[in-house]
Amino acid sequence: MSDKNPFYKILSIDGGGIRGLIAGLILVEIEKRTGKAISELFDLIAGTSTGGILALGLTVPDEKTGKAKYSAEEISKLYQERGNLIFQRNIKGLLGVFEEKYSSQGIETLLEEYFGESELKSALTDLLITSYDFEQMRQPFFFKSRQAKVNPRRNFKMKLIARATSAAPTYFEPFKLTTTRDEYYYSLLDGGIFANNPAMCAFAEAMKSYSPANLLMVSLGTGARTIEIAYEKAIHWGLLEWVRPLIYLMMNGNNETVDYQLKEIFAAREGSTYYRLQIDLPHDPEIQELDNVSPKNIRNLEKLAEELILNENNTLNEICNKLVSSSG
Repeated sequence: MSDKNPFYKILSIDGGGIRGLIAGLILVEIEKRTGKAISELFDLIAGTSTGGILALGLTVPDEKTGKAKYSAEEISKLYQERGNLIFQRNIKGLLGVFEEKYSSQGIETLLEEYFGESELKSALTDLLITSYDFEQMRQPFFFKSRQAKVNPRRNFKMKLIARATSAAPTYFEPFKLTTTRDEYYYSLLDGGIFANNPAMCAFAEAMKSYSPANLLMVSLGTGARTIEIAYEKAIHWGLLEWVRPLIYLMMNGNNETVDYQLKEIFAAREGSTYYRLQIDLPHDPEIQELDNVSPKNIRNLEKLAEELILNENNTLNEICNKLVSSSG
């Protein structure tokens, strides 16, 4: 950030499984309106789970040109055309009761294809990707490109980071990540268990590392669940009935709490601006699922993204104008 670029610009992308397509298509629109790659527009990009995959995909460099290997449109096709490979049914499992619901083979094959041997230290802009170490550290684990550039022990292949941040309990098995020399390992879960909306993590990282006077933050949701849980039904639920609803409640609760906190913080920061782009999902359980990759649902998610873009047209213009004017 310089006098010419007065804003420190942060992009934050929520988790949300296949609904990451909604955020992906917003990013497609931002690239169209600005004529610039996402990695050229933001100083820091934070992502959780599917948002982490988007963040990594938008900052992986092309080996020949040194610029972004993928456009937002190309990354969005991962959801539009390859979703069935991400959520590849685990034939050993019985509806996820005795085994994780999906085999990790499909998503790992896809991540290998998209990221190859690219490493975190090569990211085109600062990255912050969330995960959670449940065995050794028993606390949040953050992948930071700034650390990776100076500490080989914190530099990992992007495909492995993408797998770690999206290791959602009951959906995929946990991920064991070893250090470069196999001298230590981390047992990792999806960052969504503590920061499905990583915007506050990104804010803390920016303040700690740069203490910028003026911030511009764009936080992208992946659709807010709106289905109510009836009290009379819930009081009769046991462990199995509560597992999936509890995951959704925790995600929604974190998303809305972080949004509230940042609105209050930015309201007190003169010269800084915070934008949250989110849409309520229809009262249709199929659309609200994290793993519904049917062609019908993909079309539904595309329509929701179009609706959000239309509703937030003026806000998007404002965001894009600020990004371009401060990106040099």
